Amino acid sequence: MLGCNEEVYILEARIGTIKEILFEKSLICFDLERMDNSSAKDIANHLAADGDRFKELKAFDDSKAGVKGLVDAGAKSLPKIFIRPPEELLEELNLGRSQAEFPVIDLSGIQSGHDQRKSVVDTLRRASEEWGFFQVANHGIPAKLLNGIVHGTCKFHELDAELKEKYYSRDLSRIVRYSSNIDLYQSNVATWRDTLTINLMTTYQVEPDELPEVCKNAVMDYMDHVTKLGETLFELLSEALGLKLDDLNAMECAKARNFVLHYYPACPEPDKTLGTRRHTDPSFLTILLQDQIGGLQVLRDNLWIDVPPVPGSLVVNIGDLLQIVSNDKFKSAEHRVLANRIGPRISIACFFSGVIAPPKIYSPIKELVSEECPALYKEFQVGEYLKSFYSNSLDKSRLQKLKI
Repeated sequence: MLGCNEEVYILEARIGTIKEILFEKSLICFDLERMDNSSAKDIANHLAADGDRFKELKAFDDSKAGVKGLVDAGAKSLPKIFIRPPEELLEELNLGRSQAEFPVIDLSGIQSGHDQRKSVVDTLRRASEEWGFFQVANHGIPAKLLNGIVHGTCKFHELDAELKEKYYSRDLSRIVRYSSNIDLYQSNVATWRDTLTINLMTTYQVEPDELPEVCKNAVMDYMDHVTKLGETLFELLSEALGLKLDDLNAMECAKARNFVLHYYPACPEPDKTLGTRRHTDPSFLTILLQDQIGGLQVLRDNLWIDVPPVPGSLVVNIGDLLQIVSNDKFKSAEHRVLANRIGPRISIACFFSGVIAPPKIYSPIKELVSEECPALYKEFQVGEYLKSFYSNSLDKSRLQKLKI
């Protein structure tokens, strides 16, 4: 039996190990010396209670092959680290399912005159207030380009493991990074998904030669088009908030971007795990392209609602940061992705996250604050918000910490 001092020493050593694993160099651009140890302690205590689980997580991580590697090895059942705990599965009984009609907004009207644009803005406002999610059609990105990025994503993830290995890392500061489960060591269960990330959070461009050859042209073209679409959506959202057309873009909401190219292999036991845990996005806005397999769900009124794939359309959702600066006018909704026996499922998300470096202060927009409607949130910096997000499990909300 260990003495008290020995237990403290082991816990502190494990905290150091966890920090090394989670933050090999830096957390995007954050000052790790200022990081509160509480999250690391929680992780260390959790892993200390199950040393075998830690070994399994580390072995999975060290393989650098991701979930795709398990599939290629012929896995017929889920490794223990992917199986959701009984209490989480039981909680599903308290949440219903619904096939409610999901908002789809036709953007072709925004250039067709005042009345048509006003109609689009009004529809966008209702969807952002009531759902926090909607799909956009006729958004201006060619179908050929959408198909190209889906195909390129699939080609990268289906490369031989040794060809992908050089991109594998948990260093969140890397511009191009391949990994599986960004919260692998923080969460209580792993999810059935691999990801190629292009991180333009502090360095706002990537050189083509930094990208994998099999998808670099598709990625460069898609990033350019989706960035322009994001700026257009911020204009429409500004109007929907009753602001000037360029107010959200003037706040540089679209400056920092993070592109993630997700690959969800066919899962042998989809009822026991998830593709992505329930969470809200730590962004101002997210634009998502999903293929036709489906699995994305939004939580609304305690019901999980399917987001049906619509050919040629893109899914858009309000992030936490836009909920804050809109002073709760717009809603950041919880969502998740189910695992599926059919696969692979491909999705590509772009997170628009404002300005990280040099640090910029954001707060509820002054035009949306009054004596009758006071500010609901404190000032914040995006970098600090993201530090909190990445040092915890995805399903831990950060919004409440900024509530006044």
